[in-house]
Amino acid sequence: MPNKPAFTEKKFKLTLIFTTSLFMFWGIAITMGDVLNKHFQHVLSLTKSQSAFVQFAIFGAYFVMGIPAGLFMKRFGYKNGVLLGLSLFAAGSFLFVPAANTASFTFFGIALFILGCGLATLETVAHPFMAALGDQRTSDQRVNFAQSFNALGAIIGPAIGSYFLLRNNVEGGTDLTSVKVLYVVIGAVITLIAISFSFVKVPPTTDPHVVAADLDINAVNVDTAPGKKLFQHRHFVWAVVAQFFNVAAQAGTWAFFINYGHEVMGFEEVTAGNYMVLFMAFMLAGRFIGTYLMRIIAPHTLLASFALANIVMCIIVAQGLGWISYGALLAINFFFSIMFPTIFSLGIKNLGTQTQQASSFIAMGVVGGALFPFLMGKVADNVGIAEAYYLPIICYLIIFLFGYKFYKVKH
Repeated sequence: MPNKPAFTEKKFKLTLIFTTSLFMFWGIAITMGDVLNKHFQHVLSLTKSQSAFVQFAIFGAYFVMGIPAGLFMKRFGYKNGVLLGLSLFAAGSFLFVPAANTASFTFFGIALFILGCGLATLETVAHPFMAALGDQRTSDQRVNFAQSFNALGAIIGPAIGSYFLLRNNVEGGTDLTSVKVLYVVIGAVITLIAISFSFVKVPPTTDPHVVAADLDINAVNVDTAPGKKLFQHRHFVWAVVAQFFNVAAQAGTWAFFINYGHEVMGFEEVTAGNYMVLFMAFMLAGRFIGTYLMRIIAPHTLLASFALANIVMCIIVAQGLGWISYGALLAINFFFSIMFPTIFSLGIKNLGTQTQQASSFIAMGVVGGALFPFLMGKVADNVGIAEAYYLPIICYLIIFLFGYKFYKVKH
């Protein structure tokens, strides 16, 4: 019997710890944007569809930065890619100071876009980086493990945002001091992480340029169809499409979670923001439970099952049935938990030398998160916030098809 592949190797442990921390930090940043969405509706007098520009700026940066980040990573390596991402992340955070001083939503959009470029770079680099830190057969486990800490960051983000932003909201208030201070602290922390990571010596990772005949094809990321161009790999193309709709559903659901609590459940804004911490805790639980279940259930099967579950949850949420619907809304994040990392890792399977380029395009699929909140915001403004949750059903149908059939690597 062959030995069970290890989760990682001893030489990679320090690098794995730092790389895992990156997942947590961009989790904080993205969910902080969801709190900013609600905060800007208040202090800058924006409609829901206008405030959705917060998500447009962040996720739109993924579309712009995806390919440049991949090219940079291919030319200069994983470590320098991480340092570039952290630098842009910090720069965008510090730009919140002049944006707050001028009280300009346009300036905030620029700051969020630069911050988003940093997040896009980190995501483009970190997923294949984590997958490369050990045996290819355990890459799904490593990526889902790291994404569990992304979920932890997603808990910390709304907790911090609700405390420092929504708690200070007063009727007719326009003070942006709390926004400015909060993002200065974030920028300082990210700068410190970048400096620390610059001193870490990264061991050589598994070489994807090997010949399939030389190694166990399941142990390393070997291109099993070297004659194909990247977009001739069906599983990769479907991963890009699935990731587009996956992040679209995530961004829309998260962007208006606080609005749902406030308008449908009747919570105070700060209470609705605090419930977002529980919302993200459901995702954290889903990540850990999902990572465990992947030991006994194939990742693609689990992905398809969770997509079907979320179709049911969206239907219940859209009915506006009080706590029953609110419970279903919380459950959406549990079932959403494994989707991003699983789609990503399935999409880059057996692409060999094309892995880094593929990672760039899958990261670009995140642009779905820039567009979908506008649609949900329009429905919420004109029909109702509960009814807006019918829209993500389309997204989960696409994800189901990928997990059920189109994940397969064709040789």
